[in-house]
Amino acid sequence: MFNKIDKLSETEFTEVFGNIFENASWIAVRLYKQKPFYNFNNLCKKMISIFEESDNQSKLKILNSHPDLANKTKIGSLTLDSNKEQASAGLDQCNEEEFNEFKNLNIKYKNNFGFPFILAVKGKNKLEILDNFKRRIVSDKQVEFDEAIKQVKEIANLRLIELKKRFT
Repeated sequence: MFNKIDKLSETEFTEVFGNIFENASWIAVRLYKQKPFYNFNNLCKKMISIFEESDNQSKLKILNSHPDLANKTKIGSLTLDSNKEQASAGLDQCNEEEFNEFKNLNIKYKNNFGFPFILAVKGKNKLEILDNFKRRIVSDKQVEFDEAIKQVKEIANLRLIELKKRFT
């Protein structure tokens, strides 16, 4: 597997790993320069470390690259990964009332924190996501920034696991 990954050109590598962190291909470019990878965990650890070691401004830019959850006007224009993740949680199947509830929560959340609500939605349903949203929207700004960072790393790990299947 890692022989295949290590043989990818920088362009191919960036194409494959460029959206592990939402619209942050610069992480994949930095990761490419850290080859060779000894195993899957090594690749994942290096990629997560690049994110963790970035400054808060870079992290905030990544947070702001994440789409609103269940944004009726944006469904279909999301990245392939985000579209798949939101659909797996049924967020593309909300009724009008649910879409409006998500819309209002998204607006309030961004006004409170300066970035969109981020949750690794894989394996969750609409009700679980709404419960998380309502619980977290009243958090302290630093607590929520830290939670959003944690969720971004969880999303990245889930996306890496999906990619692993492609190379095995």
